[in-house]
Amino acid sequence: MSDLITADQPDEPEHVGAEVVDITTKRPAAPAPAPAEAAAPAPPAVPDDAEEESEAPAPRPVDPPDLPSPGVTIYKRKPVLPSWLLSRAGFLSTVQRATGNACYATLYHGIRTPWYALQLGVLAPRGVARKVAQTNRWVWDAESAPLRAYEVMHENTAEYLKLSRQRDRRVRLRVLMLTVGIIFGAVFALTLYVMAPGWLAFLASAAVLVAGFWGAPHDQPVIGPAVLKTEIQKLTGPVVLRALDNIGNAKLSAAIKKGGDMNGLRFTSEITRDGPGYRAEVDLPWGVTPEDIMEARKPLASGLRRKVGCVWPAADPEEHEGRLILWVGDKPMNETKKPAWPLLKAGQVDLFKPVVFGNDQRMRDVAVTLMFASVVVGSIPRMGKTFLMRLFLLIAALDPRAEIYAFDFKGTGDFGALEPVCHRYRAGDEDEDILYVLESLRELRAELRRRAKVIKSLPRSRCPESKVTPELANDKSLRLHPIVAGFDECQVPFEHEKYGAEIEEICTDLGKRGPALGIVALFGTQRPDAKSLPTGISANAVLRFCLKVMGQPANDMVLGTSMYRAGYRATMFSRTDRGICWMAGEGDDPRIVASAFVDAVGAEQVVARARKMREQYGNVTGHAIGQQPDSAEAAFDLLADILKVVPADEEKVWNEKVAARLAELRPEIYGGWKAETVTTNLRPHGITAQDVWGTTEKGKGTTRRGITRADITKAITQRDGKRSGN
Repeated sequence: MSDLITADQPDEPEHVGAEVVDITTKRPAAPAPAPAEAAAPAPPAVPDDAEEESEAPAPRPVDPPDLPSPGVTIYKRKPVLPSWLLSRAGFLSTVQRATGNACYATLYHGIRTPWYALQLGVLAPRGVARKVAQTNRWVWDAESAPLRAYEVMHENTAEYLKLSRQRDRRVRLRVLMLTVGIIFGAVFALTLYVMAPGWLAFLASAAVLVAGFWGAPHDQPVIGPAVLKTEIQKLTGPVVLRALDNIGNAKLSAAIKKGGDMNGLRFTSEITRDGPGYRAEVDLPWGVTPEDIMEARKPLASGLRRKVGCVWPAADPEEHEGRLILWVGDKPMNETKKPAWPLLKAGQVDLFKPVVFGNDQRMRDVAVTLMFASVVVGSIPRMGKTFLMRLFLLIAALDPRAEIYAFDFKGTGDFGALEPVCHRYRAGDEDEDILYVLESLRELRAELRRRAKVIKSLPRSRCPESKVTPELANDKSLRLHPIVAGFDECQVPFEHEKYGAEIEEICTDLGKRGPALGIVALFGTQRPDAKSLPTGISANAVLRFCLKVMGQPANDMVLGTSMYRAGYRATMFSRTDRGICWMAGEGDDPRIVASAFVDAVGAEQVVARARKMREQYGNVTGHAIGQQPDSAEAAFDLLADILKVVPADEEKVWNEKVAARLAELRPEIYGGWKAETVTTNLRPHGITAQDVWGTTEKGKGTTRRGITRADITKAITQRDGKRSGN
């Protein structure tokens, strides 16, 4: 800077007249040389790379100044009417609560009216004496006596005289008022006694009871409240933040302690009443999701001082992944009175459209669409799984086009009310019961293949999506009506030693191909594991309903892989949460649903109505009119059929080749069999698969699982020998 200061100003500070610049963006322009300096030697040349560096443009800022500020604003209008007026459930809940309390109070006090009259009559003299004493104090201005005594004690003569004159004026006026009141009151009472009719005199004498109210103890009134109110703490912002701080999430706690706004934590709207509870909407801190809150319902409920059944955090599917909707009920979900099922007394169903089957935490209706989906229902015993399965079958029964298959392997007859509308029905776990189910499933498999051919033969203009539509289902000539098959305790047939493999094979095929062809399969089990609920079925289920289970494997087996880690945990339900489940598949995110309660009597009434609709439609078939499925038990012998398809010169053969040959021999029996099916069905005969060397179609030698023909021959010999011995 010294070469920029002239010699004429030696004492001026260096910064006077200097230009302050940002050295990171530009250099100051050199001033023109003075005349005396014109002949001075030129400064050393600046290298070219230095000039290029000095002339390089400054980096552009990451936030352009032309962006809108503070950002894009989204306006969300509040509803004009309160939430309880916008929903039928909320309106009914509010009206029922108010009406119920009023009716109960009327009945409560009406019964006790004679006792109230007796108590008030006894207390009337005390009330009169108390009122006379109060009047006496009022007339003689007793309330100001302490003030006058105070002024006398402190010898304030002027103030005392002022208070005395004021008291004299008051006493004169009040004595006059009392005298007039006594005179006119006595005259009025006498007139009433002499001239008034008897009923009016009796009514006036009832005013004596008012004196009883005056004489009642202040801490023990004669007429107490009929409904005792327990005050539930109002949900406020500080209460919500206190609860969120206690769930143990480090990011959430840090944001709350720092004030929240700088970390993204904020309330996006006011806390409002929403049905029988409160609703709060919160933007969580960056990196925190609603699933993190859902995993900690118990500590969250502790912070809110509510039962776990009252606290239901959830994500908002209409907003970003950090938006939390916290709904806190006045009562636990299992204690809240649910609305009656809308279809209990009247109504018809179209299985292609959503049908109400339960309610959410706020008692709003929740619907499900059964068509084009296979269904899995899982829980531990006594949690309402069978009731939910029966409810789905009742929904199907109310569609007069639908064909119902109801199989109860618990054997207690829980589906018994459905018999009058079932095409196939069975309750039990004996061998003959399982055989009946197998024969019914063989019918379904044949029907599945027939439907596939019908769909394939239809023109594209009539069947554009290659699946059953409502229009096709209404055409009786095509016989593409909906078919709904329910299997309660499905682990029983799947684990059957003789028929289990074939039943599993058919059910897996129904779960995969059935929905598009109008066949809906419902599987319910109280032991959701890979053995009881085969992967081929659970993996292809669209609708999943998980009531209370005891661990993560069962939870994910029913709801889907990683659902437990995502916060959708049916382990959080208590043993009293009967009928409450996580529902996945209807919508983007799983949701909590309490299924409608329909007992056996109500189910019979629904079925009676469904039977009449079916009779009018002309769809009463099968078990409902006494028909049984065709028996094919003696039509084939697996061991003998294997000997037919495996020639004598073929000592060993792969199981996959055996399955293919059997399917060609008897497609109605072995169609769809695989190598694993052959292995499973031969196991009861004492034949195990082994490694067999063979050649593929491409001529490549390899080892695969197979059998030896000698083992088949030996098994037949032993079996026939036992039969002849008997």
